[in-house]
Amino acid sequence: MSRIYDEKLKNSGLLKIEWVSKRMPVLTNLSEYLKGRFDGVKISMSIHLEAKTAYLAKVLKLSGAEVAICSSNPLTAQDDVTAGLASLGVNVFARRGESETEHEENIESTLAIGPDLVLDDGADLVVTMVRKHPNMKVLCATEETTSGLTRMRALAREGKLPCPVIAVNDAQSKYLFDNRYGTGQSSWDGIMRTTNLTVCGKTVVIAGYGWVGRGLAMRAKGLGARVVATEVNPIRAMEAYFDGCEVMEMKDAARIGDIFVTATGDINIIDRRHFDLLKDGAILCNAGHFDVEVSMAQLRNYAVSHREARNNIQEYILPSGKKIYVLGEGRLVNLVCADGHPAEIMDLSFSLQSLSLLYGLENGKSLAKEVVPVPQKVDIDVARLKLESVGVKIDQLTEEQVRYLASWE
Repeated sequence: MSRIYDEKLKNSGLLKIEWVSKRMPVLTNLSEYLKGRFDGVKISMSIHLEAKTAYLAKVLKLSGAEVAICSSNPLTAQDDVTAGLASLGVNVFARRGESETEHEENIESTLAIGPDLVLDDGADLVVTMVRKHPNMKVLCATEETTSGLTRMRALAREGKLPCPVIAVNDAQSKYLFDNRYGTGQSSWDGIMRTTNLTVCGKTVVIAGYGWVGRGLAMRAKGLGARVVATEVNPIRAMEAYFDGCEVMEMKDAARIGDIFVTATGDINIIDRRHFDLLKDGAILCNAGHFDVEVSMAQLRNYAVSHREARNNIQEYILPSGKKIYVLGEGRLVNLVCADGHPAEIMDLSFSLQSLSLLYGLENGKSLAKEVVPVPQKVDIDVARLKLESVGVKIDQLTEEQVRYLASWE
């Protein structure tokens, strides 16, 4: 790679980081508060490596930390952003399209600094510590995703969690906005820019009606789609029904859907049971963290052939002659096929991350080795700061109102 190309790549990444920094006012303001608070602290990060995450890494470095970072998915790193971030002095171990072996090596390199704190997105760093580095001493970790917390809680149940884990994903200022509005918008951004097709008039099937599914359904309706939801939880299914979605089993939805988006965090949501039921030309994609919701292994084994029909679109021909299309190899469609969540949304999530890391640094020794919530004060402070940044003022309780709410009379 020539020096000229390197410079272009680096400068492109730096411009992307600068662009999002201007639209993440809470994290920008917190960077002044955090200066010097992480002096001498080593932080290992595994997260989708694009401009917003790069800005978070930059803020942590400017706060005094030594930062090492890898991508939490082989296809979600943006090479210009990694080049720009590396030029800022962050230890970067990632490239787009890395092999599984490279991905594992990059995780190892990220942990090689001997972190005091870990920021995880999917639990890969913590799981690697458990499997390969049982003696590694980490003060505290934070976790960004629902899927990651599922793994963390499984480790905790087995008594294998190596350190306290702060559940950033469970903070209200995270899941009510990031999961719903962030994934809801960015997934459709990825689908539309990759396919260059309309959503209006199509039948969209959303698998899973958690906060991500709610956001996906909301945006699909706004784009003019007929929305079908599939669920295993009766309460969430009822919510989808009351929200105006058609609710049915996947075996029935498979016959009528034009676009399928999985958002469950579980395996084999669309698999061999459903392939022959799909319409010719059906489009499948995934908004969950791991590439297991659409069973890609089963699809590859069952299909007669496959090819790249368009960038980030694989065409699979079934024995019946039907063609179905998978976006982004079944990986996170909003990051593989687009740029991830909007900067304004990630301002909330990454402000929570930075303050949770600080909380872990200051309190990690006294916390049990289990999954713990983000302190409520941190959650509320981030929301308050976000409102201030957009010029919104809200009412405050009077002393009389506080007394009334505290009284039983």
